[in-house]
Amino acid sequence: MQQVKAVVARSKGQPTEVVTINVPDPGPGEALVKVQACGVCHTDLHYREGGINDDFPFLLGHEAAGVVEAVGPDVTSVAPGDFVVLNWRAVCGDCRACNRGEPWYCFDTHNATQKMTLEDGTELSAALGIGAFAEKTLVAAGQCTKVDESARPAAVGLLGCGVMAGIGAAINTGAVGRGTSVAVIGCGGVGVAAIAGSALAGASPIIAVDIDPKKLEAALRMGATHTVNSSEVDPVEAVKAVVGGTGAVGADVVIEAVGRPETWKQAFYMRDLAGTVVLVGVPTPDMKLPDIPLVDVFGHGGSLTSSWYGDCLPSRDFPMLVDLYQQGKLDLDAFVSEEIGIDDVEAAFDRMHGAPDQPSVLRSVVILT
Repeated sequence: MQQVKAVVARSKGQPTEVVTINVPDPGPGEALVKVQACGVCHTDLHYREGGINDDFPFLLGHEAAGVVEAVGPDVTSVAPGDFVVLNWRAVCGDCRACNRGEPWYCFDTHNATQKMTLEDGTELSAALGIGAFAEKTLVAAGQCTKVDESARPAAVGLLGCGVMAGIGAAINTGAVGRGTSVAVIGCGGVGVAAIAGSALAGASPIIAVDIDPKKLEAALRMGATHTVNSSEVDPVEAVKAVVGGTGAVGADVVIEAVGRPETWKQAFYMRDLAGTVVLVGVPTPDMKLPDIPLVDVFGHGGSLTSSWYGDCLPSRDFPMLVDLYQQGKLDLDAFVSEEIGIDDVEAAFDRMHGAPDQPSVLRSVVILT
């Protein structure tokens, strides 16, 4: 067992604390990872606020890269010294999704069996089974995806959640390709990643929709061809105006990266006939589908779907995207708005709300080594 510094949320809505935790030595199927960098994701804030579940105390952090320090018995997929991006989809290989050849839908993903604890022995719930706001963390070996060791940890670690969710929502779930018209509602980290993924796939036009001009500027830098400030105009009509020159009545693919009923309804009416709506924004448990006449669902045709982790398969997608980053074709560095210390996570949560006098933050990244 080792003792390390980590960020813990003890109770609902209370500020996080940096404390000493106990990290067990890896057992069968487990790996001990020395964390180098971990992004501050909205999901961590949801955990702190009790929006995921009530299994406090939480060990926060999940969007990370680091180096494997030790592995348990029978682990062959990674070895000490491997540079890895952590993922929360360690596929089981034997559920009904895996057995039908669709492991990106795995219904029985793995986490470490042993629990990390506070110094007094209180068990911690690791965010998304990872808990990487810590100098070291214990995960299932399948949660470690080996990538190019020369890549920048602060950048590629973001593939562990938000960036992969957005890129995957476009490419994997939405099947965006050359000439596809795309609208993205919500231009935070996930939405801008969906824009970057759409640009990577050759989509055109790519329309960014948000109420924050700073976020719309970031969207343009990441590949958007048009912007719509939905606080000033009707976003549905504005998107239709952009794509209308082709005879379309909406975008081929609309990616909703907010996770609210009202923006999902906008996405529904913003798409073309037989178009696709992809929900990648995470709603809260109390939210309901908006009131839409069923005949409109029938009449529009197409697909209404959700994207869970960008429908990614980490072993397939992470190395590919890191290679594109290393080739200069995918600017992951642009997502890193600031590098902070482990004591600055609470302040990073505050900056997520985006005060008018502050620059827009796509990702604050905690640097641990």
